[in-house]
Order: sequence, then structure tokens, then C-alpha cells
Amino acid sequence: MRIRNSFFILLLVGVMVQSCTPTREQKTEVDSLRINYSIRSMWPHDPEAFTQGLLIYNGELYESTGQFGTSWIGVVDINTGKATRKVELPNQYFGEGISILNNKVYHLTWQNKIGFVYTLKDFKKIKEWTYASEGWGLTHDNHNLIMSDGTDQIHFLDTASLAIVRTVRVTDESGPVMNLNELEYIEGYVFANVWQTNKIMKIDPATGKVVGRLDLTPLANDARKASPKVDVLNGIAWHPDTRSFLVTGKNWPNIYILKIDEAPLPGK
Repeated sequence: MRIRNSFFILLLVGVMVQSCTPTREQKTEVDSLRINYSIRSMWPHDPEAFTQGLLIYNGELYESTGQFGTSWIGVVDINTGKATRKVELPNQYFGEGISILNNKVYHLTWQNKIGFVYTLKDFKKIKEWTYASEGWGLTHDNHNLIMSDGTDQIHFLDTASLAIVRTVRVTDESGPVMNLNELEYIEGYVFANVWQTNKIMKIDPATGKVVGRLDLTPLANDARKASPKVDVLNGIAWHPDTRSFLVTGKNWPNIYILKIDEAPLPGK
């Protein structure tokens, strides 16, 4: 009887100890590529703007939007979020990303496979070019234009011929990163929105490897509370004078001005 009672006591103690021990599923995984950020301030954003591209040039905010019949590029007043000077595309074009280089504005369209080049001063069209893929995001590294097409690829274009001179595939620890959209080149790295997610990837343009990652889910949730019309996160701009990282989305009511970490957190 004593042996039997001792056995049940030991069994009960073992069950209690096991129930108090944390399981592996209870541990929170830390993203070793996570980039922390804080919100510095907010600017108003036109909730009717279906944002495709966003950038700051010579202290002015430029935006491109895309929908059939309502696509435009223009200079935006940061106090109102409205475009004060803009050019609208013909109805058959769905506008996409923009970039400014050498006093020219380069502008993509989505499925028309046609890009436009405008003078910066008055948005006068001076050139067209064609490409084989869809057009999504656009930026530059002071030497080449850098273009995304909704796949896992980013293309580097010669600014004179506008021909592709190099292509890299973007990968992270899980493999290819698809749906690369709006782009911004910041201090040696390409930052890219990933369509239909709240993620922005920091990419090494030499290798295509993702070296950092921002999760902007809290901003997307905040935008959604402010307006039921909001669509996906899209739009990245860099203000070098204040070292501010600007982000918005399609039909978002705000542009968020962020301070981001200089480097991703080390792995744990």
C-alpha cells in the first residue's frame, strides 16, 4: 500500500511539474531581420489618391496614382495632402511608380508596358519607352533606374537607352519574395513594399538578399480605423535632411513620418 501511495504521489508531482513548464509553442519568435521604428508625426494624405509612387525631391513631395481614368503624377501640398500641380494620364493608362533623375520624371504604367519621361519643371512629355513586363515600382541609385514588375525581380535600367542592364532576384530566408511593388533607394539599399502585405523589405541591390524588414501592421490598422476606404500599404519616400522615412497607402488618409533604426536587430 505504501509503495502504491508513493507511486501515485510521484505521478501527481510529475504532472504538476510538466504543467508548469513552458512549451516550445508558447515561446515568441523574434524576427532577426526586424527593423524598429517610431512615429515622428503625420501629414494629411488625399484619401482619393490610389498611391503608386511617393518621393521627396528638392524638399517637395511628389506622388503618382493609378486607376484607369484617374491616374496622375504631381506635387503634393504637405499641409492638405492634395496635389497642387499635376498631369493626368489618358484614360487608357493605369499609372504606376515614378522616379526623378537629371531633371526628368520617369513614370511607369501597369499593363500597357509603356513608360513616359517628362520634364521636371512642367511635366511636359518628352519621351516614351516600352518594356516587356508589367510596370510596378520605380526608383534610382544615381546611375540606373530600378524597376519592379510584381514578381521577385528588380531590374536596373540604363537612363539613356532605358534598356535593362541587370536583373536580380530578391530572396529572404524563406525563398523568393514575390509581389515587389513601390521602391525607394536609401543609402545603398532598395526598400520595397510587398503588395497585399504590411511589410517593407530592405534589399541589398548587389545580391537581392533581404537584410531588413519593417512590419507596418499597426499603421495599417490605424489607417483602417480612420477610413473604411483604405486599401493596401504602398508608398515610400526618404527625406535625407531630416532622415525621415515616409510611408502611406492606397486611399490612406495619412502619411506617416517615421524614424527607423539604422540597422536591423541582431539575431537572437
